[in-house]
Amino acid sequence: MFDFPLRATATMNLHLFIVTGLLVHCVFLASIFDIYFTSPLVHGMTPHYNPLPPPAKRLVLFVADGLRADSLYEIEEDGSPRAPYLRNIIEDKGCWGISHTRVPTESRPGHVALIAGFYEDVSAVAKGWKENPVEFDSVFNESKYTWSWGSPDILPMFAKGASGDHVYTYCYTAEKEDFGAEDATVLDTWVFDNVKNFFHAARSNQTMFSKVNEEKVILFLHLLGIDTNGHAHRPNSREYKDNIRKVDEGIKEIVSLLEDFYGNDGKTAFIVTSDHGMTDWGSHGAGHPSETLTPLIAWGAGLNYPQSVTSQAFEDNFLKEWKLENRKRVDVNQADIAPLMASLIGVPFPLNSVGILPLEYLNNSVHFKAESMFTNAVQILEQFKVKMTQKKESTLSFLFTPFKLLSDSEQIDILRKARSYIQQGKYNDVISLCKTLIILALEGLTYYHTYDRLFLGISIAMGFVGWTSYVILVIIKTHTNLMRTVQNNKASSVFAYGFSAVGIFIAFFLLIQAYPWTYYIYCLLPVPVWYAVVREFPVIQDLATLLLTFPLHQSIGFLFVCALGIEILVFSFFYRSTLTVGLIIFAGWPVITQLWAQAKITAVSWTLLCWLLAMFPLMPVVGREPNISLVTAAGLLILLISVSSLPSLWKSKNKNVHHKDLAILLFQMLSIALSIYVVNTTHSSLQHKQGLPVINQIISWTILASSLVVPLLSPTFLFQRLLSILLSLMSTYLLLSTGYEALFPLVLTGLMFAWINMEQEALQYYGLSLKPKLAILNFSYSTDITQFRQLHLDDTRRSFFFVFFIVTAFFGTGNIASVNSFDPASVYCFLTVFSPFMMGGLLVLKVIIPFVLVSCAFEAVQVTTQLSSKSTSSFWLKIMEVGWI
Repeated sequence: MFDFPLRATATMNLHLFIVTGLLVHCVFLASIFDIYFTSPLVHGMTPHYNPLPPPAKRLVLFVADGLRADSLYEIEEDGSPRAPYLRNIIEDKGCWGISHTRVPTESRPGHVALIAGFYEDVSAVAKGWKENPVEFDSVFNESKYTWSWGSPDILPMFAKGASGDHVYTYCYTAEKEDFGAEDATVLDTWVFDNVKNFFHAARSNQTMFSKVNEEKVILFLHLLGIDTNGHAHRPNSREYKDNIRKVDEGIKEIVSLLEDFYGNDGKTAFIVTSDHGMTDWGSHGAGHPSETLTPLIAWGAGLNYPQSVTSQAFEDNFLKEWKLENRKRVDVNQADIAPLMASLIGVPFPLNSVGILPLEYLNNSVHFKAESMFTNAVQILEQFKVKMTQKKESTLSFLFTPFKLLSDSEQIDILRKARSYIQQGKYNDVISLCKTLIILALEGLTYYHTYDRLFLGISIAMGFVGWTSYVILVIIKTHTNLMRTVQNNKASSVFAYGFSAVGIFIAFFLLIQAYPWTYYIYCLLPVPVWYAVVREFPVIQDLATLLLTFPLHQSIGFLFVCALGIEILVFSFFYRSTLTVGLIIFAGWPVITQLWAQAKITAVSWTLLCWLLAMFPLMPVVGREPNISLVTAAGLLILLISVSSLPSLWKSKNKNVHHKDLAILLFQMLSIALSIYVVNTTHSSLQHKQGLPVINQIISWTILASSLVVPLLSPTFLFQRLLSILLSLMSTYLLLSTGYEALFPLVLTGLMFAWINMEQEALQYYGLSLKPKLAILNFSYSTDITQFRQLHLDDTRRSFFFVFFIVTAFFGTGNIASVNSFDPASVYCFLTVFSPFMMGGLLVLKVIIPFVLVSCAFEAVQVTTQLSSKSTSSFWLKIMEVGWI
């Protein structure tokens, strides 16, 4: 009668432990953004521009979204150029090169780098790359007037950040951005047609005519068709290449139209480039050269003519492949294009630009180039000075460490010397001096931007190590036979006062430096965590005493095995093939432990499934080669497994299974069959450019919704619940698959079932308990928490297996890379119209499904081994299993 309060107290402590762990890890997760992904922008600078008259009155910027450099420059098999007009520009009228982009190679960051001159904070992804997390200046904002045509995802953000009402946008509807559309080139045709209509209307509208004839005017044409066709059909497809030809023809028509409109006044500068490239399998976002190498072609007022050369030093072999060995190639960083545009039309450089003006593109006097470089240097130096002032004001004077390579006196000296050289006509010396100043200022910007990184990193590391230590001590204290020493209340009070004093000191230290409120959380978190660790000092003493009783060679061997296991996990984040090595080692577990002699069939199943799963990390990342036949095969296999389970369930009808349970199983089998049908018919329809069938879209969303609910209705007996979860998740996973990854959850789940059986055999082998029957184990049974068995060394292996399988679930098919590279082909069964949040959410769901399967299997292992969910890090599992088990 007195055991109920004991169970209630234990349950309450477990729940408190889970909530605390969740909050602590949320803090750790949030800290990543404060340490690594804070905005690089500063405010308070004044505009700077070249005092000399600019060479151009207007600038036309063509951005072909998703256009790879090689796709534009390469020669067709018959020897003809893919883009004949732009090829003619390179050979006869302008200069060219490669613009090197940065990760993430997405549309919004690419356009911000092109037009604003800085590399955007990754936190902008939280707003779908559509809104401005931090307001910024741009070339458009500094212009007299800017007219832009194109995508509603790109144009509004530059109009929103502009001061006044001088940036005009003309966008098509978001519904036109359909990856399943019959012809995505209509997006570019829409832009070209609207530009033509605009200038035709300007001839008869005096107000508009006056505006477009002003100085410092920019025309921006955002061409999304190439990117859309690349996602839908891959860059090597006929559709992608045809779209490039369409863009080439459209640019030719617009250039001719503008020259005619302005009477060939020679005051128009033209720039053609791209925001990012694209992989061969139609994705972008990562740092592959096919994603980071984009074309840059510039001609017109103030821009250089083609320069003949006999040899050029580049590490790549592109020049020979493109047959451009004799035309000088000038490569730039993507952010360098913003100061180039500003210099051409004489507007102030964007305030937050970190681009370095590429002088080799300019066709002007050395004096003009020197003044432009001086302006560029002053503009970047001012950012450095503002950043330094902000950091200096928020740091105690005796703790502040300035950037030593660019002191105040050094800045004044360089600027004075540069101005003196300009007056003396030593323009080349000015250019050289300003480049040095720019490089130092950029290094200083990085220094102050990451000034608090070490401080915050140490705080987070202390909190993480402290929390990990506390969790280990709680597990040891609760689930081992170590003797507990009675806590000394006097010592505990001393510790409490000491840690309270430390916390007050840290808070005061942060307060006088006016740090953000989040810094208080990161820096104060280690205090209560380490106080909780110190309170368990008696447990630490008992543990140390126990460890000293083991032979030295045995302790060293155990530590070596632990270190090896951790290294395998760490390396797997960088080299997926490391998972293959781990799985091959796991395959030998039954042989090493002699378990094969006790359960040969189970041991053989475990070994074969380990070998089979080991093949997946060696395969290419998901998305490279779509193969719907493999998706169909995976669906048929899961149907076969479902059918084979029917007889066993029917035989046990009177015991554990009711007619409702069989109905649920049949419904899930129907969902699998429908998924196979939808995947095949959807991809067939898209191949024939007939779009996504509405009925397929309805079925897909219905299956997704039901897969979240149906497992809750299934029986709670172990085998039946796990089978139900597998069937529901597989029906959704099939809809999100494009190739071999559809087989991955099947093999992974097979290994998980083998693992559950192997752990049963291990318990019996070590004589810890009788072998329980899977058929009678029930997740819904309320187990007496006070009756859980104690931990032993074998539980360390179980914990490592769980973590390893979780990592395998994430990286086994490269799904994390697929999310980063954004391959929309995986979500075509649900939608084809571009929607970053919806598509990203579906891709994240695809990543999570294998993780859920592993988590559910680990819960089953704990049930079968009578192990508390509070141990072996499984409180995390409880958080992620809500609603599943």
